[in-house]
Amino acid sequence: MLRKKYRVGILGATGTVGQRFIQLLENHPQFEVTALAASDRSQGKAYAEACVWRLAGEMPTSVRSIKVAPPEPPLDCDLIFSSLPGEIARAVEEGFAHAGYPVLSNSSACRMDRDVPLVIPEVNHEHFALIETQRRARSFDRGMIVTNPNCSTIMLALALAPLHRRFGIEAVVVTTLQALSGAGYPGVPSLDVCDNVLPFIDKEEEKIETETLKILGRLRESSIEMANIKMSAQCHRVNVTDGHMAAVRVKFTRPASLEEVTEALASWRSLPQEMELPSAPERPIIVRNEPDRPQPRLDRDSSKGMSVTVGRIRPDGVLDVRFVALSHNTIRGAAGAAILNAEMLIALGYLA
Repeated sequence: MLRKKYRVGILGATGTVGQRFIQLLENHPQFEVTALAASDRSQGKAYAEACVWRLAGEMPTSVRSIKVAPPEPPLDCDLIFSSLPGEIARAVEEGFAHAGYPVLSNSSACRMDRDVPLVIPEVNHEHFALIETQRRARSFDRGMIVTNPNCSTIMLALALAPLHRRFGIEAVVVTTLQALSGAGYPGVPSLDVCDNVLPFIDKEEEKIETETLKILGRLRESSIEMANIKMSAQCHRVNVTDGHMAAVRVKFTRPASLEEVTEALASWRSLPQEMELPSAPERPIIVRNEPDRPQPRLDRDSSKGMSVTVGRIRPDGVLDVRFVALSHNTIRGAAGAAILNAEMLIALGYLA
């Protein structure tokens, strides 16, 4: 017997991440896109007229004729995926949640709120329990706000989780090399980034340092006890289209050999894999042994963009171990992460 699909609305539908949501949801077994919302200049137009499609391949035919609506309730859908800019996301997302819509947000606005789950399903799916606290505190009925982390945080926290679970982590130093698509479209001016590296991305370092501690923290009754890890992040924009990279150095609580570190990463599986969720990669972390991997062009699309690739696992002369991690920033780092969260919520009964 075929189950009825959940009807999906996308906020910020004409932007880079909004388009990625549409692309990933085409032919999804659990979701169908029925509503699209965007800024004033797009409203009232058919999506095909309002949106300049920037992704590889054609705009899915199923959305071409959908009229773009204002980002406010009501929308003809059962749940919301939000890719709104942070400066407007809070009010809009809270408005939808109060109106009874579950909101799966890629925005930074509510991530660090005490009662908002900030979730990578392979790492901290138990944090979804905050939903009940949130509903009581905010007088939501069936509405909710669930967030996925910053694109670089997802890559880092997913790589750190098995190591923290196995050996304990005292300190992390991370240097990111982040792709241009992370800045949206049109993004970084070409004369700034050609023949250049930009050593500053506004608020990115703070997001990595705080979000990682919440994700790796423990649920204590109605709040998250942040992980007791010293974090230091430096972020750079580089001339790569897609694929964020991070050079990571870690100090452990207890000794670990390189073989143990490699095995902990390569063998990591969690509830999304056990449940065989549609977007869950069979291997959340792929370990490469070649001396020159991972590379964005070669590895960003691993497992349809949903795996983090780790390589160059080496002893570190200052801390304990160092490695390089890479993930697709608009798939695993954005739209794909929110879709996997929604699949997990269905599997756990939160969207019944």
